Amino acid sequence: MRTILVHGFTQTADSWEPVLDALAPTVDALAVEVPEAQDFVTTAAVIGARGGPARYVGYSMGGRLCLALAVERPDLVQSLVLVSSAPGIADAREREQRRATDEQLAHDVERDGLDVFLDRWLAQPLFESLPRDAAGLDARRRGNSVERVTHQLRALGQGAQPPYWDRLGGLEMPVLLVTGAYDRKYRDLAERMAAAIGDNARTVTVPAAGHALHLEQPAALAALLADA
Repeated sequence: MRTILVHGFTQTADSWEPVLDALAPTVDALAVEVPEAQDFVTTAAVIGARGGPARYVGYSMGGRLCLALAVERPDLVQSLVLVSSAPGIADAREREQRRATDEQLAHDVERDGLDVFLDRWLAQPLFESLPRDAAGLDARRRGNSVERVTHQLRALGQGAQPPYWDRLGGLEMPVLLVTGAYDRKYRDLAERMAAAIGDNARTVTVPAAGHALHLEQPAALAALLADA
């Protein structure tokens, strides 16, 4: 089975290199770039058109896009691996608040520039267990622009994403939900998602890792992909 890997916010396809390097050479895996200049659902559809029928693995924003593809085009998603991801914000008021927060972040990027924003973004408590040398800051700077990052905030953030909580029960493919042991918020989300999906879902917690577990413990994630 082919494996398609979809990166997170401010990252590029190159962020999957540590995981790809840890996979056996016989594994057919491809990391793809998140398309630009499309809305959330269309972006997911373009990823599916590029990847074709496959196992889809997504981290954070990439996981949310892979979930959208699984919901909208289950014929393309043979199995689904969501890493530190979420199905969107169910409450309309909270979703609008998140949209406003993401809009303010986009304004911050436009005002202060990409380098300042990336430093602030990676300084969040969410990434406190991510070593600086594993964060790929230089690659994020090379692979991004103000336009790319602000588009992701405005069109691909959780405020812009349709909530998929009420559609999780319709997923029939195997679903693996992977989170880091330090990432309590997303561990709890994974458990709730697994309960909503049903018997074809399972959760795995990776020790000594936080939100960006694919960068902190790439060999552990590769081992999970090899066994799935």
